[in-house]
Amino acid sequence: MSTCATASRDLSEPLAGTATAATTWLLLEQPGPWGAEALTASHLAPAVGRALERATKDTGVRVALIRRPGRHADCHTHPQQRVFVAHTRPGRSWIRTTALTEPERLLALDFAALGAGDPGGLRPAAAGPDQGWETYTGDPLVLVCTNGKRDRCCALLGRPLAAELTASGVRGTWEITHIGGHRFSPTLMVLPYGYAYGRATARSVQDVLDALREGRIVTEGCRGRSTWDRPGQAAELAVRELTGDAGADALTVLRTEGAAPAWNVTVEHADGRRWRVGVVQIASAPPRPESCGSVLGSPARMDVIGVRAVRAGRPAPTVATAAAVTAATVTQPSLEEPPRRAATSASAAPV
Repeated sequence: MSTCATASRDLSEPLAGTATAATTWLLLEQPGPWGAEALTASHLAPAVGRALERATKDTGVRVALIRRPGRHADCHTHPQQRVFVAHTRPGRSWIRTTALTEPERLLALDFAALGAGDPGGLRPAAAGPDQGWETYTGDPLVLVCTNGKRDRCCALLGRPLAAELTASGVRGTWEITHIGGHRFSPTLMVLPYGYAYGRATARSVQDVLDALREGRIVTEGCRGRSTWDRPGQAAELAVRELTGDAGADALTVLRTEGAAPAWNVTVEHADGRRWRVGVVQIASAPPRPESCGSVLGSPARMDVIGVRAVRAGRPAPTVATAAAVTAATVTQPSLEEPPRRAATSASAAPV
């Protein structure tokens, strides 16, 4: 039986712009089994999971459960649970970590501050011997989606990858509950930068980590930086493809203007250069399963239709309009040719 990941791969479905959007990640270690909605279907108290979901809504913080790769005993008691908080904005990324025995104490965090990148939001939970937050100085966190109750591809493809990475000495490897995009399995995210990758292999992950040690990112297989919304993710990767700049913190999405089905995204380089990127949303064809067992659908994707260089501070003519949607498959004029590879298209629907 074909899986959603097989169908997506066979159709060469674009990866760019499909990452879950979050500026900051709260990761709570929770061994044992996970249900489809893991925050309320694991050995974490459901009331705590629901409260964390409510507390982080609209703050830019995304909560997920993590566990070390391997077999997971179905036990309900865990002396201590590792916690990471990671902020992903370029030039301001950081990771803090602690170990705690009472996960409900995380509800005292200032999630609005954490979503804005202020580590001071951790201080409300600092009381008590198990609440000392430290700067994380270890290897980059490699978070592989493995939740088979959410989609079987995550277990069939994600868990073997997580095990292989651990066996090969990638010490920052963790399994994670859900980062979206089952059909791109094996899918993972690397923190603190927040770049997500799809159809990953142990070799490609090692290439990503080697580049990160040099302050670079690998764009091959990249779904986008979770810091940005999905039009912004597609626009940033398009500018990287155009310029060849792989600096991890070289580009910032200043703003995304417009609404579905058309956006103008302003991307700025650390040296002051700016680009205006036109992005339009169209339906993918032919229909394909968006997850295993689902009916065939046509997930929305975004196409980059133009990349225009602008002087810093000067507005540029718009390159995306609602009318452009109907002509998205036709070559669009621009000052610089838009990238032509599949990496310039992105899913805009929930993944």
